Amino acid sequence: MGRHYKWVALSNTTIGMLMATINSSIVLISLPAIFRGINLNPLEPGNVSYLLWMLMGYMVVTAVLVVSLGRIGDMFGRVRMYNLGFLVFTVGSILLSVVFFTGPAAALALIFFRLIQGVGGAMLFANATAIITDAFPENERGMALGINAVAAISGSFLGLVIGGLLSTTDWHVIFLVSVPVGLFGTVWAFLKLREIGIVRRASIDWAGNITFAVGLIAVLVSITYGIQPYGGNTMGWTNPTVLTELIGGVLLLVAFVVIERHVESPMFRIDLFRNRGFTFGTLAALLSAVGRGGLMFMVIIWLQGIWLPLHGYSFEQTPFWAAIFMLPLTGGFLVGGPVSGYLSDRFGQRLFSTAGMLLAALTFGLLTVLPADFAYTPFALLLFTNGLAMGMFVSPNTAGVMNSVPADRRGVAAGMLSTFQNSGMTLSIGIFFSLMIAGLSNSLPRTLFNGLTQHGVPAHVASGIANLPPVGSLFAAFLGYNPVRTLLGPALTQLPEPTSAAITSNSFFPSLISGPFISGMHLAFYFSTVAMLIAAVASYLRSGRLPRFAAARIERTAALRPPVVAPATAHSPRRPVVTISSSFGALGGEIGPRVAERLGVPFVDRAIPMRVAELLHAPLSEALEQDENVESGVARILAGQVDVLPEFGLQEPPPVQQEPAEATIRDATSAVMHEMADRTGGVFLGRGGMVVLRDRPGVLDVRLDGDEDGRIALAVAHGVPENDVHRLLWQTDRARAAYMRALYGVDLHDPRLYQLVLDTTQIPLEACVDMIVSAVQALVSTNVAQPTAAFVPGASAQRT
Repeated sequence: MGRHYKWVALSNTTIGMLMATINSSIVLISLPAIFRGINLNPLEPGNVSYLLWMLMGYMVVTAVLVVSLGRIGDMFGRVRMYNLGFLVFTVGSILLSVVFFTGPAAALALIFFRLIQGVGGAMLFANATAIITDAFPENERGMALGINAVAAISGSFLGLVIGGLLSTTDWHVIFLVSVPVGLFGTVWAFLKLREIGIVRRASIDWAGNITFAVGLIAVLVSITYGIQPYGGNTMGWTNPTVLTELIGGVLLLVAFVVIERHVESPMFRIDLFRNRGFTFGTLAALLSAVGRGGLMFMVIIWLQGIWLPLHGYSFEQTPFWAAIFMLPLTGGFLVGGPVSGYLSDRFGQRLFSTAGMLLAALTFGLLTVLPADFAYTPFALLLFTNGLAMGMFVSPNTAGVMNSVPADRRGVAAGMLSTFQNSGMTLSIGIFFSLMIAGLSNSLPRTLFNGLTQHGVPAHVASGIANLPPVGSLFAAFLGYNPVRTLLGPALTQLPEPTSAAITSNSFFPSLISGPFISGMHLAFYFSTVAMLIAAVASYLRSGRLPRFAAARIERTAALRPPVVAPATAHSPRRPVVTISSSFGALGGEIGPRVAERLGVPFVDRAIPMRVAELLHAPLSEALEQDENVESGVARILAGQVDVLPEFGLQEPPPVQQEPAEATIRDATSAVMHEMADRTGGVFLGRGGMVVLRDRPGVLDVRLDGDEDGRIALAVAHGVPENDVHRLLWQTDRARAAYMRALYGVDLHDPRLYQLVLDTTQIPLEACVDMIVSAVQALVSTNVAQPTAAFVPGASAQRT
């Protein structure tokens, strides 16, 4: 496993996200072929619900379930839930591909099987981000999450192209194509992915799950039906059923928040919103999803309903070619995501995510300048720039959100982030269709009536068509139908042939509605511009630098750190100081206390995060989360058993609302180690002691190591469960190495960091203790100062 595992995890989750997002849009472009195949006209009043649920059912299910499934992943294993998601998704794809009957029954079956696909997709969405976060060190997560996020977003656009190609043969193929990919991904994930994250068992929050699911479903369903006509209105927002669903859903979500604040193991971690990085990152993600979803739907309608017909494409061809002409948007994502992820790992997330949203706002504003029949080159450049901007935002924003949460909450955090993103996509459909319909309803009836009567259509027929709800024209263009032919129906046969040919030509309808359409489009793009600007503000407000309260505490802790005195005799330790760096299974936890007992000094391990928390007036859980040994010591931490040193009079500090920044806790850790070394001496296990205390004369730095098989045998012999030992070895060694590399820029395996390196798999435990004690006594008696290696970076280095 080791160094290659992170790339296996990234490759598999990228395939999973691509498959899930491709299938979210592959149906969008294939709807005309599907409805023709099942002999159903989706524009007939009784069939519009089938159309909307085929379009939105998948997104509704993923939005509703993703948090619950992320929380369950935290409790029972993210990899386990992810693997199950691959399997469920594949089963749903198989069922969809074997619907060979027709009529309303076929539509209902397709909707139901799409919901099954949505359950599998929610399992993939909920856990993929957390699996990547577990697998990659913090200084590489931006790049990894960027690749995964770009794959997910690009999948929604690739689905348009793939659906356009495959639906021209047989619509069943668009579902069947996912089956081999799903089977391969399921087997590969089962064989190669390992549970390396923190799994914390807890009871399922049934009350929270039910109120959240019912509440969010009610809200999203009300949006689905709110864009349909009701009575004499062009939309259904005055429909009592829609209002009941909307208001009732909001009330249930309010009840859900109340429940989550009082249950023991909440599904939705409300306390995560105390975290500034999580709160503003999630808000920015929601707003960007609303703008991105609106762009996709509006541009598709713009291309299919106006631009492509004006340029000689038949209405039947427009769904496929709309996807082709939107490829610059995907290209922008593919460039912006990985590049910004890579750069944000080095220069911070806030700069790139904020700049991405500002650039996206600019592109939305510039899109309002284009005429209905635009030149393609500037349009393509704006699409590419918009994709670039969204890619610039998504990668660092996702990394920033995931880096801001504790390791044992990454599943629920990823689920919450995905819920806001998926809900934003669904909300965008309701918002943008409503804005478009509002814009069209002012001038479309008059424009249609005048245009039709001027071409000889009888006034009563023209009046009937002009007063139809504008949503009919939108859906007709969206599905690639000839709107005039569809709206006139049998009345078309009663018109003279020249008139019929003129009004059903490719140019008549686009030329007729281009004015009203652009008015509605401008409203939608103005909304997107405002949403992007608010998202930019939210992104800027994330924790880009240390909070004021944290900076003040750094100054206080820095005062505790003794000055470095060059002459060895000027700063000789009053009592022995030993630092021990130990690989997993190399018996650091057993050798350290024995050495401390022999030397008559404290063994300093778990007291360090206790003192850090007390010093910063911070929650103990935050100090433990940033502590190097949290992974290896997670069992005792979760049990709540914390040994304290009477010499320091430590007590667990009361919790506070704000969370100290990562760099604050780590700087405080360094100061605490100096403080303890000054007061009592001690044997310090881990936490970069060989770097932090390197300027102190008379300190012995020891490295305990050995081959993996030997360390595994020692760990099992000392009580580590055999089923967990391989995972714990890889997980703990990786966490400690990443900690040292990211914070101090050193390789903890470098022998130049130590005076004594012991292979505890070959040398007996007591012999190791004897050797360390003898070395300390010799070092103290001769008062030999520890050499300062020039290649070791400064211990006070900070990362944003």
